[in-house]
Amino acid sequence: MIHLVRGEKVMLDADLATLYGVTTGALNRAVKRNIARFPPDFMFQLTGNESEILMCHSGISSAKHGGRRRSLPFAFTEQGVAMLSGVLHSGHAIQVNVAIMRAFVSLRRLLSANEAMTRKLAELERSVEGHDKAIRSLFDAIRQLMSPPSIPHKQIGFHAN
Repeated sequence: MIHLVRGEKVMLDADLATLYGVTTGALNRAVKRNIARFPPDFMFQLTGNESEILMCHSGISSAKHGGRRRSLPFAFTEQGVAMLSGVLHSGHAIQVNVAIMRAFVSLRRLLSANEAMTRKLAELERSVEGHDKAIRSLFDAIRQLMSPPSIPHKQIGFHAN
């Protein structure tokens, strides 16, 4: 349920509402009552284009195909999801929030491990670049030694006809 939008890892209001066991409308009303807790780096509303792209790539239902959405979805960053625990006051909301935070941390660990692997691979690639030329010249030298001489040499010594 974590999507990449505008370079941020976010969760959509409808997905969060499902996890918290409330309607999307109830979640959004609670957020709007506490809007000061949700600056733009915690929560933002998707554009029509972004919403359409997510529907195409993620299978999110649209209003045309049975969805009941009347407004564009809100996207919550990791900090916004953490702030939801202060807005939704049920025990279930706290447990869900802890699980979501763990998912974000796991995703961050996975991405950092991937970045480290990418850096190591690039270093290995750079160190091997020079080896290719050296290996190629070594094979060329071996081929020259294995090939018969191009100019016949005059034989020396005693020859009987």
